[in-house]
Amino acid sequence: MSSIPEPAVTRPWRPEDGPKPVVWTWPRVDPPALWVWANGRYRWATVVAKQVWADDSVVYQVLVDLRGDTTVVERKYRWPQPGLRVGAPEPIRAVAGRPQRRTPDAAPLGVTGPQGRSSTGR
Repeated sequence: MSSIPEPAVTRPWRPEDGPKPVVWTWPRVDPPALWVWANGRYRWATVVAKQVWADDSVVYQVLVDLRGDTTVVERKYRWPQPGLRVGAPEPIRAVAGRPQRRTPDAAPLGVTGPQGRSSTGR
């Protein structure tokens, strides 16, 4: 059994949280991605949006199959936290006509993330 905790889902922004977050989105063709720990293994999660809240915290909105049964759900996760790892900090490049996937251990936390900022959003 792993000691990695599943990441906590973040609630949506509310007016009492301060100014609305700054939001980045990417084309669905080649977006960044995270690995999300769920049900005993890392699951590939496509990043749909990155939100930077007024307190400088970063929330990633992702599409992920948490159970491994092809049921994809939308979730929001505050970054960083245990159970989340960088999957694709930049668009995935094609290698010999096939997408290049990375393993959960391939990219350490803190590598350059979307929009030229660090993966912590700071």
